[in-house]
Amino acid sequence: MSIIRVLFPVLLALGLSACSYVPRIVTEYRIDVQQGNVLNQEMVAQLKPGLTRDQVRFILGTPLLTDMFHANRWDYVYRLQDGRTNAVETRRLTVFFDQEGRLEKLAGDVEVGQASELTAPVAKVQEIDLGGSMPADGQPLPPLEEKGFFGRILEKVGM
Repeated sequence: MSIIRVLFPVLLALGLSACSYVPRIVTEYRIDVQQGNVLNQEMVAQLKPGLTRDQVRFILGTPLLTDMFHANRWDYVYRLQDGRTNAVETRRLTVFFDQEGRLEKLAGDVEVGQASELTAPVAKVQEIDLGGSMPADGQPLPPLEEKGFFGRILEKVGM
């Protein structure tokens, strides 16, 4: 009986420790974890001194950190962890505004373009049709669809 009392805990400990070992032949799939604002050089190159807060938000997106004690500062942070290698890539960009809400300066590890790029007019112009009353081909818009059965009943009830 005493051998069983000693042997049982030893076998139990060996069995549980075997469950924690996974050979390197078998690897689990790990996804890439991306957090924060994606920042690239093209986005930062579009920033020019004097842009409004709305224009900066349109170019870079909503800032990750806005501090109520530093209302003239927006922080954009980006972090990417590779699932296979566990390598972590981080980028930080801080945007500072003046008292009128205009872009004053940038700080961070994403570089701004050359001074000639900042003063040159932007050559990329894109026309966006917002769906006016007359299409581009000159044809009038089709009439609105008639109301269905329930729409007519709700109209008669007064809703």
